[in-house]
Amino acid sequence: MAVSIILPAHNEAEALGPLLRRIKAVIDDAEIIVVNDGSDDDTASVAEATGARVINHPYSLGNGAAIKAGARAAVGDVLVFLDADGQHNPVDIPRLLAGLEGGYDMVVGARGARSQASMSRMMANALYNWLASIITGHRVADLTSGLRAVRAQRFRRFLYLLPNGFSYPATITMAFFRSGYPVAYVPIEASIRSGRSHIRPLSDGVRFLLILFKIATLYSPLKIFFPVSASFFLLGWGYYLYTYLSFARFSNMTAMLLSASVLVFMMGLVSEQITALYYRDSDG
Repeated sequence: MAVSIILPAHNEAEALGPLLRRIKAVIDDAEIIVVNDGSDDDTASVAEATGARVINHPYSLGNGAAIKAGARAAVGDVLVFLDADGQHNPVDIPRLLAGLEGGYDMVVGARGARSQASMSRMMANALYNWLASIITGHRVADLTSGLRAVRAQRFRRFLYLLPNGFSYPATITMAFFRSGYPVAYVPIEASIRSGRSHIRPLSDGVRFLLILFKIATLYSPLKIFFPVSASFFLLGWGYYLYTYLSFARFSNMTAMLLSASVLVFMMGLVSEQITALYYRDSDG
């Protein structure tokens, strides 16, 4: 398999040089693409000095936008993505590629508890993994890992779905599961990143949760709509019992809650049918 290794980079000159040399030491025949996402340091020149192919953005378009640019430009049958800040160990790349040779369409490096930057980040990632596992019906070991290997043809099919920010790993993971493409997880140990993180925990965390629910409605809408519908239904009947036993009447609030239950369920049902049509060409 021809392999293209893609690194989105924004002001990562300090860590990039040593990382690229380590990558070449592990897999020297791969195409290496560094997407310089509007850096104002020496990221581009450092990448060029090591022989990497450099794609320059005139200003920062976001991590996801850099990923998409690299995927469009790559010539390999397999795409390997890893962060340019030095936290991923290139020696894990052959293990990911071995998973693809074993029949998987995407293999993700799953970080353990010791690889989390902080306790709050670990708890947030655990919540994301739990929600994604419920939505997909499959165990998601690391929804947000930036180290992954995918078959290029499969990945490019979902480029239009990927956001320009930091949530591209979640989107592509859910899309692969929804389309029935097998996904595997390989345990890895990630190092502490070099330099300052570009992720803002509060604002990016809230935005990521919203994106996760948006992806969930695209993945399987009824898994979101049905619990909401059932809640309205139970509230409606509970309120009806209260008003009937207390005042012997059927209230307007009961009618509204039961109507809302039916409407939400029907919206979910229609959305489910639209989603099924949306994914019908699984090899598109």
